[in-house]
Amino acid sequence: MQPLTPPPVKNPIDLILAKLHVAANGFFLQLPNIVGGIVLLIVAYLIGKLIARGVRKGFQHRGLVDLGGVLASLTFGATMVAAVLIASVIVFPSVKPATIISSLGIGSVAIGFAFKDILQNLLAGILLLVNRPYRRGDQIVVKDFEGTVEHIESRATLIKTYDGRRVIIPNSDVYTSPVVVNTAFPIRRDQFDIGIGYGDKPDRAMTVFHEAITKVEGVEVEPAAEVLPWGLDASSVTLRARWWCSSKRTDVVHLRARVILAIWQAAADDGIDLPFPTQQILFHDQTEESDGDRTRQREGWPAGTHPPQARAHPARAE
Repeated sequence: MQPLTPPPVKNPIDLILAKLHVAANGFFLQLPNIVGGIVLLIVAYLIGKLIARGVRKGFQHRGLVDLGGVLASLTFGATMVAAVLIASVIVFPSVKPATIISSLGIGSVAIGFAFKDILQNLLAGILLLVNRPYRRGDQIVVKDFEGTVEHIESRATLIKTYDGRRVIIPNSDVYTSPVVVNTAFPIRRDQFDIGIGYGDKPDRAMTVFHEAITKVEGVEVEPAAEVLPWGLDASSVTLRARWWCSSKRTDVVHLRARVILAIWQAAADDGIDLPFPTQQILFHDQTEESDGDRTRQREGWPAGTHPPQARAHPARAE
């Protein structure tokens, strides 16, 4: 019985060349599939762009510019995802569509947790664009931010503040927070409180101020402006002037300035007192018999009584 001889050891270089030869043969065998997959992706890209453009233009004609942009992006993305799946099956025939779909089903759970905030903002953006509580050019207040809506994207709403800054607010915050749309209607009401002296008659002051307000350019005739008695404060009688004007922020601010000037001028011309805040302090020496007796003590001057007179000091001995 002859001893077993080990197989001859091949040269490592020959092994590497053999594997490269096998890989090259496999690549050339798969080359038509790879070319077909690339061509499919290019065609899908062009078709997706055409479909997205059609969706965008279709919504633009209806005045839904932002919604058209978001739906166009989603349509293009869905087209490319489908094309990638089909190209994968073409390039790798051993991969079955069911396997890819099941893998996506498992992976979608992880993707959903990883991109929860992004998906939440996307859904909120679509709902905002469909319901349209506000649109481009509207002036809104969201939380501590106020400005003009520039753009509604799939992830966030962009507003330009009145001092020329941009604020990017996530759509989920906008959708779940109270939003004040200042330009939802053509006109809105503004107001200003005026304090007049207690020596002036409120009825006369109300008439004077009302006439002054109605003469200011920009104040709406209907609903009519009004001046109402609003409070009896420490040093003045408060009147509240209310008028209607254009809802644009610039118009509101400039008109209020003109109304305030008109009120001041009317008060100066008619001699109506616009008093400074004053405070009255009463002193007593806490040596009187009535001190501490709420029914008799003099500080505060109870109703129906007169202010106490200064007591005469005893004559000094010469």
